[in-house]
Parts: sequence; C-alpha cells; structure tokens
Amino acid sequence: MIIILKNNTSLEQQNNLIQWIENLGLTVHLSKGKFHTIIGLIGDTSCLDIDLISSLNIVDSVERVMDPFKLSNRKFHPEDTVIQIGNVKIGGGNFCMIAGPCSVETEKQILNIAKVVKNAGANMLRGGAFKPRTSPYDFQGLKETGIELLKIARSETGLPIVSELMNANDLPLFENIDVIQIGARNMQNFDLLREIGKLHKPILLKRGLANTIKELIMSAEYIMAGGNEQVILCERGIRTFSDYTRNTLDLAAIPMLHELSHLPVIVDPSHATGIARLVPPMAYAATACGADGLIIEVHNDPIHAFCDGAQSLKPEQYVELAQKIKQIRNVLQK
Repeated sequence: MIIILKNNTSLEQQNNLIQWIENLGLTVHLSKGKFHTIIGLIGDTSCLDIDLISSLNIVDSVERVMDPFKLSNRKFHPEDTVIQIGNVKIGGGNFCMIAGPCSVETEKQILNIAKVVKNAGANMLRGGAFKPRTSPYDFQGLKETGIELLKIARSETGLPIVSELMNANDLPLFENIDVIQIGARNMQNFDLLREIGKLHKPILLKRGLANTIKELIMSAEYIMAGGNEQVILCERGIRTFSDYTRNTLDLAAIPMLHELSHLPVIVDPSHATGIARLVPPMAYAATACGADGLIIEVHNDPIHAFCDGAQSLKPEQYVELAQKIKQIRNVLQK
C-alpha cells in the first residue's frame, strides 16, 4: 500500500502519521519526490482502514500495490534512483560505461586495458577475479591475486572497479571493491543476496539466463529488504531457441524494467551475444532503448584470452564503439 501526502503536509504531521503506522507493526518506506511525498507500507496492511486514512486532511490518495515487490517498485519510489560511485553516477539520465576483460590475467594486461578504456570514455573498470565456469577444468580466475591487481589498476587510472562475488565467504576480499557484481548463476542465490543486503555498497545484479523480469526484480527486493538500496539491474541476455548466439538480448526488458522499477538498468551485450562483432550493434540498440549504461568486455589479445575471448572487443574496437555511443546519446538528448 502507498499513501500519497498533500504538498502542504508539515514534517510534524508526516512523522505523526508514520509513527502511528509503525505502531501497528508495519514497516514504512518514505520517498520524497519533486511533486509528492509517498509513504510506502510493507507488511500485512489488512489492519488498516483505507477509508479512514483517505479521510485525513494531509492525505491526497491511498493505493494498494498488488505487485510482490515493494522497495524496488516505482510506485513506492516514482523518481529514478541515482547511484553514485565516486564521481560516477548511474541512473536518472546519467549514462555509465563499464569495460574491461572477462578475467584478470596479469598486471600488465589489466593496466593496459584499464588505460585504453578510460581514454575512450569508460567510467568504470570491470574484471573477474573469481570466475564461474561450466567446466571444472577451465580457468577459474586469479582470486585474491586478481583482486589486488584490480586495485593496482584503480590506483593507476582512478577508475572504480567492478568484480563478481560468487561466495559470501569471500566478502572480506571485496571490502575495497567499488561495485560487487552478482552473476547470472547467482541471481537466485537467496542466502548470498541476504548477505550483500547487509552491505552499504553498490550491487550490480545480473538477470539469470532463464529468469523472468519479475524474478530479477524480486532478487533485487531481497537485497533491498536487507537495507542495501544501491542496486543496479543488468540485462545480459536469456536462453532461447536461437542457435547462432550465446543468448538472446531482451531489449524490451529495458523499458519494461524502467516502467516497473526505479532502479538503474544497464546492459551487457557481450554475454548476450557471445560474438564480438555483434556487441556494437546490440550496444547501440540498448542505448537507444533507454539503458542507463553498458558493461562490455575488452581484451588486448582476445585470441589468447583465458576466457570469453570470442565476445571480447579489441581496444581499438571499443574506442570506435564508445564514440558512436556518444553520438547516439547526443541524438537522444535533443
């Protein structure tokens, strides 16, 4: 349920209403927008008399929210959430470019790529230190060493770093990681989601390869219910009948997520296609569809990459892509 207050409501009146609601055992989420103040109620609202609340002189209207997600719901929070990482903002008209290799391999490799993507306009550096792989015999990442190399790259370039967390036991290693990524395979690892819900750190939550839009938002709800409201949703393609691409990029998910939720939405065209030459057109399309950012894999030597070389752009290809993304953004903003 949401209660929309009138514009002339005083702080004292607002707080008195909130205290009365909380005394009934309900949780209150307050959202102040440009034009309205909204009180979102979480819990069993059957104890409330809607007619009584509607009759209060400070209440503009009362609405029931039938969706199972509350904190992530745009009805609870009409304004776009803007998440800030250092000087980088995501959401609310702010576009973020995240780029880097699938996995951190050497200090030279990550430093070279970090400098190239920064010069091309990237805002953040991605790099996997812990790698979930289908085969147990494939490269699993440098783990703690990879984390340390990412920190070196951040120190050299100033780029905030994004890296994937697979196990809550590794959380101490991620204390100085700027954005924790939860990969597609862990989107519904609810124990892990509860743990990162206790953090005060931005979370990049990727959609599972066979999960619905509602399930993605519900996973975000797990994190937010724990107290961490800094969630970035990521569309990274889903498993379909297509036999020519790794996954199928669900472009319709971008405006749909924006309609349902106030959280920022970024797109991963690298994992969505699995083919480097398809990454640019999908990145352009995602930008045109209203994405708040892109996360793209870049490698200086894709043929010899330890993993996912086939979907990684070469540095010069990323430079060209970044320039075209700016052009598309300029057109959209006119």
